Amino acid sequence: MTEFDLFRKQYPFELLTDEEFQEVFGKAVVKEYSTNEFIIHEDQSDDTIDIHFMVSGLAKNIMHRSNGRQLSVRFYYPGDLIGVMILLTSGEMRFSVQALEPVKTLCFERESFLKMMSNNTQFSKVVMDGISHLMKSLYDEIKYKSSTTDEPDDRELYKKRADGFMEPPTFIHPEASIEKAARMLQQQKIEALIVSEDQKTMLGMIGYTQILRAYFENDHRNPVKAYMEEEAYEINQQEFIYDALSYLKHHPTEIIPVLHKGFVVGILRQSSFFTIKNSVYFDLTYRISNAASQNEIKKLSPVFNERFQQFVSSLIHENMFAYDIAELITNYNDRIHKQIVQIAEDQMIAEGFGPPPINYCFLVMGSEGRKEQAFATDQDNGMILSDYSHFKNKAQIDAYFLEFAKKINRMLDECGFPYCNGGIMAKEEKWRKQKSEWYESVNMWIEKMDAEEVRDFTIFMDFRPIFGDYSLAYDLKKFVTKRVQKSLNLHQLLMKDTLRFRVPVQPFGRISGVGKKRTLNLKKSAIMQIVNAIRIYSMKYGIEEINTVNRLEALADQERFHPRDVENAKTALHRLMLFRLKENLKQLNENETLSNDLKLTQMKKDERRSLRESLIIAKRLQQVLELSYNRNRVV
Repeated sequence: MTEFDLFRKQYPFELLTDEEFQEVFGKAVVKEYSTNEFIIHEDQSDDTIDIHFMVSGLAKNIMHRSNGRQLSVRFYYPGDLIGVMILLTSGEMRFSVQALEPVKTLCFERESFLKMMSNNTQFSKVVMDGISHLMKSLYDEIKYKSSTTDEPDDRELYKKRADGFMEPPTFIHPEASIEKAARMLQQQKIEALIVSEDQKTMLGMIGYTQILRAYFENDHRNPVKAYMEEEAYEINQQEFIYDALSYLKHHPTEIIPVLHKGFVVGILRQSSFFTIKNSVYFDLTYRISNAASQNEIKKLSPVFNERFQQFVSSLIHENMFAYDIAELITNYNDRIHKQIVQIAEDQMIAEGFGPPPINYCFLVMGSEGRKEQAFATDQDNGMILSDYSHFKNKAQIDAYFLEFAKKINRMLDECGFPYCNGGIMAKEEKWRKQKSEWYESVNMWIEKMDAEEVRDFTIFMDFRPIFGDYSLAYDLKKFVTKRVQKSLNLHQLLMKDTLRFRVPVQPFGRISGVGKKRTLNLKKSAIMQIVNAIRIYSMKYGIEEINTVNRLEALADQERFHPRDVENAKTALHRLMLFRLKENLKQLNENETLSNDLKLTQMKKDERRSLRESLIIAKRLQQVLELSYNRNRVV
């Protein structure tokens, strides 16, 4: 009796003949993986992906989306097959599998296993039915999770309709063979075909996933109606395209049928939108996502790209709220950051370092974390790494991520995001830690923070994940929110720090400028006073929101701020950020050094009045904070 005989009567291996069982299990080997170690890595080529049977432990399947974000799709438990779904969806979706605890698997010889699947239709059907069910639930999960995370690229996209972008559909008769469908897909260079008897009414769709399934079941001569997908996502030709864009963002290898009075009149796919001429933002972000080098990205960076600057200027003229423009600029910067992280990963592989050996999450902090950026901005970033202290090659992993982070920070600097003077960057050990080390650091910060570290902590508090395993950041965010809410001493320390910088407006409304030119630093003297005050209140009431406007609205929802006070604070933020955006655009146009300084002597009367009103609101927030601090101070 061999060590594998106990699997002989286990489902679905009981469906194998004795010969098939010996062929597959005779070449199987036992493999063991440590916690956080990859069983399958997203960057593996198809011909190196193995098929595993989970014997013990727990692992998770991670889907890597085109925007850099990772989504945990499912867990693998003992008795599950690992790798078959990844092979079938190769080229359509990118997956990795990571051990959540020590894992033991049976690793099958791939060719023997696939040959057995091809010959044993009963076993193959069990495996394929499981994958089909999983893919459907995966779509539902992505659709649900995306509903709260999708970010609009351009307000104009809400106004455009499907008939302006649709392409002609390609039909196939339901009785046509799978072989013919495969040839048509290849010849037409299209993602899927519309199954129809009359080239009008849709019976279903068939694409690469269904065709692969037919080939795996040795069924490629059967008609397409046996494998077509009957339930397809579709839209009417007069519907807005934003939902279609959102769907295609997560299903890049699919098509969307466009209907008119029940008949198919066109299709939409990702390439349908590449010809948008009047959306500068859409065009530029598409170029970023396809940039393969730092030099390409540099040309698209906000401080170097005149088209983007003109686009922001047009939004100002359209009276868009400045904090919404700041969010749009930040979303654009996020795309640049994500692409640079991806390029850095590719460089590490090309230079022989290999893919990231463990999961990680790249964080942005400060104004980028809050989505409140203008053009004058430096770097504030860090990394959370999966715990790896128990790995034998710990020193090698340390060296890998140091080199990786240096590449990212250097490329960001050269693309118009200067190094942080305070050293808040992923290349610094303080801002690149294992998950457990971050938890320890937060506890130490809260218990032993001194005045010098207050600034670092306020920047860190506004962290947000933009690339990698988001769950690492979400877990840390929940932990931080709970810890800071209960620390009255921390609240008082942060209050005291923000009160050191007074809003420069006198009792009778006179604005105090600095120097002969009477300049006002919009960020330090005004915007940050509002941001800091709202952050402290959010900490006090356990609010996880990062963006200041979102924090204000959450405070109103909890009835901690009156709606009128919230609107006043939002108005002040809008005006102050608008002054900063206009000043930055002027500086870029005149080739001046970017700064947050506003020259009071050059302001018009109505501008000065608007500034004064905004500063008075900021000062009022500061006064309320000061009263709260004095009332709660422990003597």
